[in-house]
Amino acid sequence: MHQTDGTAELRNKLFMLLRERAFRRGKVVLASGRESDYYFDMKPAMLDPDGAGLMADLFLHEIQGISADAVGGIEMGAVPLIAPVAMRSTSFGRYLPGFFVRKAVKDHGTKKRIDGVDIAGKTVVILEDVTTTGGSAMEAVKAVEEAGAKVALVISILDRGEGAAELYAQNGVPFKSLFKAEEFLAGG
Repeated sequence: MHQTDGTAELRNKLFMLLRERAFRRGKVVLASGRESDYYFDMKPAMLDPDGAGLMADLFLHEIQGISADAVGGIEMGAVPLIAPVAMRSTSFGRYLPGFFVRKAVKDHGTKKRIDGVDIAGKTVVILEDVTTTGGSAMEAVKAVEEAGAKVALVISILDRGEGAAELYAQNGVPFKSLFKAEEFLAGG
């Protein structure tokens, strides 16, 4: 990130908040099925007023210059990110309504896989909390493409560096993350 655009201070504030509220050491099984000796539970930070605002602003800084009509992602990881990014998008001179991809279609109501703004024919950015192998966001990418939209970027708060970037590259999907796991691991 560029020091000159004001994001360095925002990034540092979010790093401190994530270190305090989201980063944990200890054995855990990840969504990918892999075992790890550290974990990032982003929900307490994403649902915190300061955390939500910082994440939204940093995501919006990162997607400046990327043509997109909407932001969204897979439930549950992306859902707490979507509304703050959509809400703050107008402060960045954009209008980015949100959507989310259900892991399973409901058996009642509208029975839609994608809820929120209609994305058919649109270009979207997929938001994600933590990427490990990239499988969850890739599921969202496939659903979005099946709905007739194009994915301009997948962006996560944190990339664990365990295959997500490679998966997206193999599938021709641009990818960024605000942080990498090693930034937190270096702190001891």
